[in-house]
This record gives sequence, C-alpha cells and structure tokens, in this order.
Amino acid sequence: MAENKTTENNLSIVDFLNSVDDKTKREDSFDLCKIMNRVTGYEAKMWGTAIIGFGTYHYKYESGREGDAPLAAFSPRKDAITLYFSSEFTDRDELLGKLGKHKTSKVCVHIKKLADIDQTILEMMIKNSVTSIKNLYP
Repeated sequence: MAENKTTENNLSIVDFLNSVDDKTKREDSFDLCKIMNRVTGYEAKMWGTAIIGFGTYHYKYESGREGDAPLAAFSPRKDAITLYFSSEFTDRDELLGKLGKHKTSKVCVHIKKLADIDQTILEMMIKNSVTSIKNLYP
C-alpha cells in the first residue's frame, strides 16, 4: 500500500508563510495560525510542503488504508486559503451559511481573505470539526 505523501515534518512554518507572495494572504495565514492554535490547543506543524496542521489523529478506513492527518489545517494556495475540516461536524451547514464569502468542497472551505468571513463562526467550525474527528477516531 502506498504511503501518504503529506506527513508531519519539521519544515519552518515562518519560512513557508514568508514565501507567500500575496501580502494579505500571508498576513491572514499568520493570523490563522494564531486562531487555530488558540482554538485547538495544538502548536502548528508543517504537513508536506504546503499545509499547516494542528494536532494529529490516526485514521483507519474499512478498505485497510490508514495513516495520520492533522485535526485542523489550512494552506495558503494560489487562488484562495484552503481550510481543512471534517466532512461532517455539528451544525456544519448552518455554520457555513453564516460564515461569509467562501466556496466549499467535500472537506475544504476556500476563502480569499479573513476579512470576508465571520471569525467567530470560523472558530466554532474549527472546534466542532476537531470534536467530530476525535469522536470518530478516538
């Protein structure tokens, strides 16, 4: 079975974020580190070369595939900042409806900048997602 390419490592978060060209996205990413640290209680760690994660859990699917992943994470991508959440957590749809300007995919929420969203709602989403993951993978 193939190993996961995106694993926790000791690359520098500061160096990575300072390499983000867009000033607003760079500043928002530093702010997201503070928010996610405060809400999760975990220090930021690099996962792969472009994801900043907080905490970790071990998953194992019915297919037998297993690995480790961050409890909460984000990545400042070219088009948007991608926030990684559980695919299902308490009040997900309601909170997304109140979040502000964003796009979604199965487990990701994409935002252009923090000013576009309600940070209190973001904090609730992070908390609820982490709780959901911890319940699913104790």
